[in-house]
Amino acid sequence: MGDVKDLSSSEAISKIQELVNEIQTCMFCTYKGDKLEARPMSTQKVDDEGNIWFLSDKNSSKNKAIHANSEVELLYAQGTDKFVSLHGNATISQDKEKIKELWEPIAKIWFTEGVDDPAISVIKVAFDEGYYWDTKHGKMVEMAKMAAALITGTTMDDGIEGALSK
Repeated sequence: MGDVKDLSSSEAISKIQELVNEIQTCMFCTYKGDKLEARPMSTQKVDDEGNIWFLSDKNSSKNKAIHANSEVELLYAQGTDKFVSLHGNATISQDKEKIKELWEPIAKIWFTEGVDDPAISVIKVAFDEGYYWDTKHGKMVEMAKMAAALITGTTMDDGIEGALSK
């Protein structure tokens, strides 16, 4: 078992920015009754307050689910060494300035009229709690420790995990 280090406030936000910016794609989960509905989404930005931003079609099933229940779960995973799960509340807007700020040319795949496409909406997720798993020393050290553990039959966990809160 690795080390446990719970993070709050600015430390939690920094860890979320680090992991989410590296992983980029999450399973964006909304609630339908007591069941989760998940779909992959690309994160556009994590701001300095820890809000996670997405572009979405205003008519999507995801937006409809958020209107019915704003509670969401964001699940990020990269390989076997980086994970973050976040719980929060989502809000939807069509703020043109925010759309322009978040716009990337690849978004034209989904929004064919570009940054002024009338179907674009912005989803802001304000997290209230979460959990992360990471390595302390990076992928190469983790792999070396795993190989050594296999050879020696000992545990050499290089992991670190903990709760995230505002």
